[in-house]
Amino acid sequence: MIMTLSSPFPWLAGCIADLPTPFDDDGEIDRTAFARLCAQQIEAGAPALVVGETAGEASTLSAAEQEFLIRTAAEIANRRAKVIAGAGSNSTGQAIELARRAEAAGADALMCVVPYYNKPMQAGIAAHFQAIALSTGLPIVLHDVPSRTVRELADDTLARLAERRQFIGLRDGTADVTRPLRLTGRLPCGFRLMSGDDATALAYIAAGGDGAISMVANVTPDLCRAVHTSLRQGRLQTARDLQRRLTSLQACLGRESPAALKYALSLLGLIRPTMRLPLVGLDEPSRLAVARALMEVADEDLPGATEA
Repeated sequence: MIMTLSSPFPWLAGCIADLPTPFDDDGEIDRTAFARLCAQQIEAGAPALVVGETAGEASTLSAAEQEFLIRTAAEIANRRAKVIAGAGSNSTGQAIELARRAEAAGADALMCVVPYYNKPMQAGIAAHFQAIALSTGLPIVLHDVPSRTVRELADDTLARLAERRQFIGLRDGTADVTRPLRLTGRLPCGFRLMSGDDATALAYIAAGGDGAISMVANVTPDLCRAVHTSLRQGRLQTARDLQRRLTSLQACLGRESPAALKYALSLLGLIRPTMRLPLVGLDEPSRLAVARALMEVADEDLPGATEA
């Protein structure tokens, strides 16, 4: 079905957490822990939740598990925040199935990544996204992360896709802080540019981006929100000072994602650090580095930080 969207999406802005998927000791989804993560973000004022995407170990989840996470997030959010569901695959048919199931489960929008491993041409990437759009009535956030997909979403391809108003934004994992400046004037009014790289998010937003899809926001939602609020209010030095407190933690989370994120959240008593193969937990030096980075952030910014 074709969708006509005439207004921007104000909730696709600011700091939005890419939620991890908690597992219990048997490797099954821990619904209680996942609900707790959703509630934490909503209480911190998050405009949306990203579910079943990069931090959520999407490649290890079945379609039924993806649907379960989306339904749970929608129930917890109860319209207080939007639910953006991961619907990415290197198979267009599988991505379409995920998109349809996400819509049925109560998602408000989809996040669809550039097909990985296959190394499609730009024409194939565009056709992949157009096919997904034709299969659903939901708005779609595109996800460009060449470090994981090998192929990039070229500016020209992005501009052509954005002509269809169903594509409402980009999660930009390129770490190219000049991209918002480059794309100015090439995208429709209201199309949202969201950094997908915590380390460069501040510069990306200062260059014209609308916000960030963030790993570190899972750990310090209030502090991340303060950084973005300061930027919106033009208080750049305040934003820099706040961001500086997050530098070590962001570096730790970026090195081994999402294992480091899960370990950090386990230190806060929010989830277990359990991973699904082929991902495994952190080694001892990495655990110590995460614990040290957590302690560099003021205790009042964390929901019950503990010693490692």
